[in-house]
Amino acid sequence: MKRENTKVVYIGNVPIGGGNPIAIQSMTNTKTEDVKGTVAQILELEKVGCDIIRVAVPTMEAAKAISEIKKEIHIPLVADIHFDYKLAIAAMEYGADKIRINPGNIGSKERVAEVVEKAKEKNIPIRVGVNSGSLEKNLLEKYGKVCPEALVESALDKINLIKGMGYDNLVLSIKSSDVLTCVEVYKLAAESVDCPLHVGITEAGTLLSGNIKSSIGLGLILNEGIGDTIRVSLTGEPKEEIKSAKIILKTLGLRKGGVEVVSCPTCGRTRIDLIGLANQVEELVEDIPLDIKVAVMGCVVNGPGEAKDADIGVAGGIGEGVLIKKGEIVKKVKEDKLLETLRWELMHWNE
Repeated sequence: MKRENTKVVYIGNVPIGGGNPIAIQSMTNTKTEDVKGTVAQILELEKVGCDIIRVAVPTMEAAKAISEIKKEIHIPLVADIHFDYKLAIAAMEYGADKIRINPGNIGSKERVAEVVEKAKEKNIPIRVGVNSGSLEKNLLEKYGKVCPEALVESALDKINLIKGMGYDNLVLSIKSSDVLTCVEVYKLAAESVDCPLHVGITEAGTLLSGNIKSSIGLGLILNEGIGDTIRVSLTGEPKEEIKSAKIILKTLGLRKGGVEVVSCPTCGRTRIDLIGLANQVEELVEDIPLDIKVAVMGCVVNGPGEAKDADIGVAGGIGEGVLIKKGEIVKKVKEDKLLETLRWELMHWNE
C-alpha cells in the first residue's frame, strides 16, 4: 500500500505508517554491552536528526544493557536479533520499543510463537526482516534465483505466520544489495501488505558508493509513495546515514525543516577555497533549526544570479566575498570573514 494507507504502528512514542512523517533510522556500531559508549553515540545521532535507533543484541549482556541505555536516550530503541529467540524475549523484557527478527532464523514455529506471545503481552512491534542473503532453499529452487517475487513470497510467509498467531503489530523490511531488485521488491510488497514498510538498500557500501546507491534506490521507492521508515546503510559513521537520509527526504519534498545547503561546482573563475568553505557551511548549519536554503557560490560573476532561489548565501571574489540575500548583494566582506558573517546572519535570522 501507499504510505498514507498503511497501518499506523507506534515505535515507542513515534508513529509510523498511515501518512505519518517518514522516520529516519540508524544503527549503532558500538558494542551494545558498552552502555556509556552506546549512549554517547545515540545522543550524537539524536542531535543530527535520528528518529529511531537500532542496536545489535548478540548476547544476554547486550539485552540487559537496553534498560540502562533507555534511561539516557530520548528516541525509541529497536533490538536487532538474529538467531536466539531467548534474546528477543529478553530484549523486550528489558525495554526494547521494537524487535527486529527474521522468523526463519529464530528456529521452530514454537520458538517464534514464544517471541510473539511476549510481544503481544507488551504490545511491542515486530519488524520482520528478510534479505536476499537468507532466502530459503525451497524458494531458491522454486524461482531458480534470488528475485523480487521470491523475496516477497518469503516475507509474506513470515508475516502470515505471525498473523496466524493472532498478532499484527508488524513492520516489514525486505532488503537486497541490488538496487533495482530492491525497488521491484518494495513495489510488490506494497501491493501485498498493509503494514508499514522499512526501506533501505542493504550493504550499500562506503560513503561514496553507498550514498549513490541508496539515493537512487530510496529515491525511486519513496517517489512511488512507498516507505514509512528509512535507513541509509553506509560503511562509515552512523551520523553520516542520518545526514544522507535527511537530504534524500528533503530533495523529494518529503521532509521540511533544517537548512539546505546548495553550492556550485568549482571552475576557473573560482578565487576562494570554495570546497573548504562549502564543507564548513554544511557543518555550521547541522544544528540550526531553520527551514531555509543557503547558497555557497564560487564567484561574484554568476553567484548572485544562480543563488537567487536561496534565502541567503555567500559568493567569493579575489581575497573577498559578498553576502547575498534573495539574489541581491547586501554586503562585501574579506574572504576570511565570510563564514563568520554567514554564521551571524543565521543566528539572528528571526530577529
